[in-house]
Amino acid sequence: MLDFVFTVDDPVAWHSKNLKRNWSHYSFLKVFGPKMITSIQNNYGAGVYYNSLIMCDGRLIKYGVISTSILIEDLLNWNNLYVAGRLQKPVKIVAMNESPTLRSALDKNLKSAVTAAFLMLPESFSEEDLFIEIAGLSYSGDFRMVVGEDKTKVLNIVKPNIAHFRELYGSILQENPQVVYKTQQGRLEIDKSPEGQFTQLMTLPKTLQQQINHIMDPPGKNRDVEETLFQVAHDPDCGDVVRLGLSAIVRPSSIRQSTKGIFTAEFPAAVFETVSQAALSKGECFQPREVPVHERQKVTTW
Repeated sequence: MLDFVFTVDDPVAWHSKNLKRNWSHYSFLKVFGPKMITSIQNNYGAGVYYNSLIMCDGRLIKYGVISTSILIEDLLNWNNLYVAGRLQKPVKIVAMNESPTLRSALDKNLKSAVTAAFLMLPESFSEEDLFIEIAGLSYSGDFRMVVGEDKTKVLNIVKPNIAHFRELYGSILQENPQVVYKTQQGRLEIDKSPEGQFTQLMTLPKTLQQQINHIMDPPGKNRDVEETLFQVAHDPDCGDVVRLGLSAIVRPSSIRQSTKGIFTAEFPAAVFETVSQAALSKGECFQPREVPVHERQKVTTW
């Protein structure tokens, strides 16, 4: 299944137009109109509204809609690490309006992913180790990895896509002063000193810093975030603490979004209409790459 996400400046206007063109794509929530759909989109789950099981030019697709402002917040701060997590993996940007703010947020999200992965890796590791860690960030604590998803999902995303990950992160790694990137050998070495880790912790997205502070700050102590991060930087279990912080973001986000999906999906599935390109116009669209796994099966990655 192909998976699309559209970022739109005005979700009410977008849903209003899409309801007129593609009424059958929506669940029973369509009877409440575009304002209610937008309210559910913005205020429940991870800020994205999905229409799923849509036939498009003979292919089964699903497409999500997210407000540009909510996407930028997630990219910068990892409020939900839902769409931001998907955009840490190789994607195809089908169309994008010129937006320096969005472009900067996309770049910052990738740099944050590298930093978080560094904190959970040893001093020396391979490119594949790094990309597996990055691809797994948005699955940390995701309840679906326990009850439904393929346990090898992260490996299936990374192994056939090493070249795409290298293309996505190569310049970031080469410009990072804290890493020695041996491109010919596909190996990396990072600064694991307390000073180096503190520098990395201080550049993490705000929500992850706050979650780490919440985990490590004893009741009644009320330390500020910087003081807590300084302590974590000297902790031999620094990487485990970062992983716990990620889980504290991803777990509730994934549960809320999956619960919302029960109501936004048409169930049982009815007759699906083909959607034209024009019907899904306006806004930025992120399309995943398709990765051949074996002769008869493909997985779609973000």
